Amino acid sequence: MSFLSELYAFLRSRKKLWMMPIIVMMLAVGGLLILAQGSAIAPFIYTLF
Repeated sequence: MSFLSELYAFLRSRKKLWMMPIIVMMLAVGGLLILAQGSAIAPFIYTLF
């Protein structure tokens, strides 16, 4: 949790809070690809990218 609080403090001090949605979406898509790698829905997810 300290990493997240340090990241937020860094983005807030540098006035880069607009990057937070980009980081969240990149983590969500990465997690989706990792979780779906061995499942039956993997071919459908890979066609999106």
